[in-house]
Amino acid sequence: MSINKYNAEGYYDPTAYEALSRIERESKKMPFRPLVYICSPYSGDVEKNVKKAREHCRFALNSGCIPIAMHLLLPQFMDDNNPKERDLALFIDLVIMGKCQEVWVFGDRISDGMAIEIAKAKKRGQGVKYFGFNYKEVSEDA
Repeated sequence: MSINKYNAEGYYDPTAYEALSRIERESKKMPFRPLVYICSPYSGDVEKNVKKAREHCRFALNSGCIPIAMHLLLPQFMDDNNPKERDLALFIDLVIMGKCQEVWVFGDRISDGMAIEIAKAKKRGQGVKYFGFNYKEVSEDA
């Protein structure tokens, strides 16, 4: 971005120029934080799974990423027990997941919804990482 020393009326404006220049310099110091899609179980023991998903998001944040966990957001206003709403939620998940740089998979089981998300991510060529106990990265076969 090029910052002009003159305001919109053409007058020299050193205060605004310095303030905008400082903002630009500071923004360049901020590290890049990739979006990562958090893929973990929701159904079953929902209370436990929501708690774990929050922990997964904290792990991603502490790892320098921006976590996206749609299964924490969508159940706030959509009914997971309604098949039409569940299908719509999965569609929304896949759209948002497409905006992420990677998909991070957590948990010791892959639910049906997770399997769909993982397959779609692989088809798109998105990076998929698997995390096991204590957030150690594991291979897909583990």
